[in-house]
Amino acid sequence: MGKSRFLGEFEQYVLLAILRLSEQAYGTTIRQVLFDVIQRDVSIGALYTTLTRLEEKGLISSRLGEATAERGGRAKKYFVVTGEGKRALNDTRRSLDAMWRDVKLSFVGVSK
Repeated sequence: MGKSRFLGEFEQYVLLAILRLSEQAYGTTIRQVLFDVIQRDVSIGALYTTLTRLEEKGLISSRLGEATAERGGRAKKYFVVTGEGKRALNDTRRSLDAMWRDVKLSFVGVSK
């Protein structure tokens, strides 16, 4: 992996969305999962910028599907998380879990 062995928040969300979608992970479906699960409305441009960066880092790979008439003859670009991407997710999760260990948050005046 590049400079850092830990992922940023949005990178984690995108990788997890791809894993959730399995064989159906392409731009529109990834964007929909982000909205449905974490209520984050992401522009398709911002999503593809992140997807490109993750692919350049070797954390995901892509393939083109068949061209379809409903897309004006364009093919969908499908994404899959690589082994390196899974390792990066796992390393990031372990580091966050370690940082949260023994942390107690108190909320004065806030009901549970």
